[in-house]
Formats: sequence, structure tokens, C-alpha cells
Amino acid sequence: MSNRPSRRIRAAALALALAALLPMAGLSAARATPSLVVEIDSGKVLLAEEATKPWYPASITKLMTAYVTFRALRAGRLTETTLITVSPLAASQAPSKMGFVPGTRITVDNALKMMLIKSANDIAVVIAEGVGGSVPAFVEEMNQAARDLGMTGSHFANPNGLPDPNNVTTARDLAVLVRAIALEYPEHEQLFRIPAMKIGPAVVRSYNKLIDRYPGADGMKTGFICASGFNLVATAHRGDKRLLAIVLGTNSGKERTEQAALLLERGFNHSWQIFGAVAPTVDSLRNQSGPPTDMRAQVCGGKRKNTASESEDDSGPTPTGFAAAGMGGLGAEVTGASLLQNLPPSMPPVEVFVGPTPDPAALAAAYPPPPQKKTPAKDKKITGAKQVAIPVALPKPGSKSAAKPGTKPETTVMADPTGDAAPAPKPVARPAAAKPAAAKPAAKPAAKPTASAQPKPAAKPAAKPAKPAAQSASQPTIILAPVPAPNPAAAAQ
Repeated sequence: MSNRPSRRIRAAALALALAALLPMAGLSAARATPSLVVEIDSGKVLLAEEATKPWYPASITKLMTAYVTFRALRAGRLTETTLITVSPLAASQAPSKMGFVPGTRITVDNALKMMLIKSANDIAVVIAEGVGGSVPAFVEEMNQAARDLGMTGSHFANPNGLPDPNNVTTARDLAVLVRAIALEYPEHEQLFRIPAMKIGPAVVRSYNKLIDRYPGADGMKTGFICASGFNLVATAHRGDKRLLAIVLGTNSGKERTEQAALLLERGFNHSWQIFGAVAPTVDSLRNQSGPPTDMRAQVCGGKRKNTASESEDDSGPTPTGFAAAGMGGLGAEVTGASLLQNLPPSMPPVEVFVGPTPDPAALAAAYPPPPQKKTPAKDKKITGAKQVAIPVALPKPGSKSAAKPGTKPETTVMADPTGDAAPAPKPVARPAAAKPAAAKPAAKPAAKPTASAQPKPAAKPAAKPAKPAAQSASQPTIILAPVPAPNPAAAAQ
């Protein structure tokens, strides 16, 4: 009997705690996407908004791929230096990707870094095949791990998060997974905080823009497909307090970064003096059923000015009025953008490579050769261009313009319509060839009458057939060359 009042008090406190986790009515209408803040070590929930709603994880799927790989490493099935091979299936994956050719070999350690920093979809498949033997076998391991962890709202269909209606999770389940990685495999924690990697001369930066910008940020992973919107799982620490924040379905990379920063800040400023030990844990949240929300129309719809992509972090709306329910004390002037700084690099870019050791020749061979540019033939600017021979009027034998013995015959050159070089001047020969030959002989006698009894025009035709050799010597040479394409506008005029 004496325990009943205390039970009632605890029940009332728990109800108050859960009520405090509910979003403000106006905020809920403005934001229909999930967010969650949890203490990593205790599992206490600081904020839960739509945290149990089904959602597409996109590349956050790779956290489960990493978790299953950590299990395999601990079980001794392979080591960090084990070489795994890029298959044709892996090479065929859609971007983001490393782009290695089939047959390229990389260590498990380098593969994990490429997958988590570059978010390389091809490397996720390389890991899946290297660890599980095949993608279907590895995906079964992913789903078994989800069942073992109590991720009741999750099902995985591939190791990289590319669009698949059966690749589903919740913010609550992702928090369970993050805690498992942090608490079970602390030796791999460094993989999630690397700000950039260096492969050959190229430096590839992480899509997680909280690293080296939000004080204390130390991981984890971003994700994006049109159906999911922009997702982010972030971890941070201050002193001995470690938090994780999950933001799903924002409209841009910038928005997810700023919202996560604001959630983390409110979490670090939160006090447990009111609720204490009765605060709900992430495991106590119950997942909802139903299909995942599809953000395609909102995130990738026709009204969007630019094509959405995972690398987008410098455009999109900047939230200014977002506030985490149940956590106050920052002041209305504090926004996610105001919390981001340009901090000194936490570490230099980490070198990754193909093969067992760094080898520039092996790296060069890992990429497909660049497509060769077609070089046009020397005598033609463009292969297959239309060539036209334009006839020119022959000078009359005996006239002043007739070719003298030993002189070179006349040459006519026309230009290619699609050539790169500037075309030869628009041949005045083209109009000259259309009209003159028949008109000139008749016009000359009329213009210059003489007293001679025998007109010149009558004598010349008679002499013409008698001197075929002379005519042949003065015959113009026609060079076939590309002709400039007619201008439709000029033709219309």
C-alpha cells in the first residue's frame, strides 16, 4: 500500500517527461520530418519529434554496413588489411562512387574510409561482397543485426542506401544503431570523424559539414536520395557528455547541418533536474507502422531551381525559427547558422590507396582511361563533311584574261560547313558560276560595235574546237573542300 503513492508520482513524472518531448503545435505543423536527440551513454531522450515514423535512410544505410563489417572483423573472418576486389556489380553502382575498374583490390580499412567519407556506393558493394560473399548474403546479415539490436522499424535491401522501397528505418532505430557502434566498437570511432581523405593528388572532403565547424562534433554520416530528403546522423561531445542528433528529410544540405547544430546545442544546455532517472530512453520509443514518407516532390520537384544532390551544402533555405521542444535557454537569437564556425582542422586529410600499399601506378590503373578525342584528318576539318565542287567560267581564248602558256591554271576552293577553321571568303565564284557564261559573249558585241566586216564573236567559236590542248592547259583546277553551311536566317531574307 505504501508503494502506491510513489508509483503514481513516478507515473505522473514519466507522463510529464513524455509530454515535454512532444513538439510545440505550431512547430509540428511547420516541420513534419523526424528529429531526435539522445545521450549516447545513458540512452536518455532529450528530444523526439516524429522519431518513430518510417523513413528512407539513403546513405545512412552505410552505418549498418560498417556495423556488420565491425562484427566480422571482431569474429576474425577478415582483417583490416584483407584485400577485397571491385566486381563488375560494384563498378556498376550509381554515384556517389570511387569509380574503380573491376579487378581493383583495396584493403578493408581503406574501403571503410572511402565508404564513410566519400559515401561511395560502389565501395559499399565491394565491402558487402568481401565480407558476406555476395550482396544478398550480406544484406541478410544486416537485417539479422537489426533484429539483434531491436531495430523493429528497419529493413535493409542493399548495403549502400540507393533507392529501394524496401530500404526503410526510423530515427529511433538509427539512434539504437549509433549507440551500438559507439559502445560496442569504440576502436573504430575514428573512422566517423575524418574530415577528408587524400587519394593520389586529390583531396575528398566529408559531406558531414559539422566536422571542424561545430565545436565538439566527431561523426557520423549523411544521406540523400530524392525520396528521403537530406538526412544527417551527427555525434558530438563536450567534457564527458556525448550526444547524438538525427535530422531526416530536410530540403537542403545546409538546412540539415544547421538544424543538427541547433539540436546538439540545446542538448548540451539541457538539464535533467526535473525528470532525472524517469526520463524515457530511446529503447522505450515504439515504432509506427505504415509506408515511409516520400519527399521527392518537395525536395526534387519542378519548383526547385537546382538539381538536389548529396554534395549540396551551400544553397537552400536557412532555418531561423526552429526550436527543439522541451529544451530551452539558448535565446531566440541563437540559430543553427550562428553556431557554426571555421575551426582549425582536427586532422590532416587521411591517405587512402588501392592495393596493399600506396602505389601511383596501381592507382592510375584503377581508373578507366579517359575517352580519347577523335582527331580529324589533316586534309579535312570534319570527317564526312559535305563537299561541293563549284564550276567557274572559263576565260575566252585570245582574251586578256586567258592563261598564257606556262602559267598555272586557276584554282577554286570552297569551305566546309562544319569546319573549325574560318571559311574561305564566300566564293564570289558561286554567283559567277550561275549566270555569266551564256550572257558574256552576247553582251560584248552589243556593247562595242566595230567597223570590221567579221565580228569577233563569230570567229571565236570556230577556233574553240580547233585548240583542245590549249583549253586543257587553261582549265581551272577544282579543289573539293568543305562548304560553309547556309545561314537559315539569311536564306529567309
